[in-house]
Amino acid sequence: MKRERKIYDPAFKTKAVELSKERTNISELARERGIAVTLLYKWRKEFEEFVEGSFPGNGNLKLTPEQEKIHELEKSLKMRSWNAIY
Repeated sequence: MKRERKIYDPAFKTKAVELSKERTNISELARERGIAVTLLYKWRKEFEEFVEGSFPGNGNLKLTPEQEKIHELEKSLKMRSWNAIY
């Protein structure tokens, strides 16, 4: 049987992260919110890295300027190698 994936809205994630910074027992908070502890830690890490750009939706992470540049260069290289083949 296929397990359905839960989707949490950005406001829920942001509130959970804020509460996790105020509380000492993160495991208890995760249980109260009905989420896995590892998921809460993942959201905290993302929030610390991107703050305003955190949780954009659809599984797409907000990239830092350096990561964006690397992504564009990799895309360009892929296109060049593809064009060389054909």
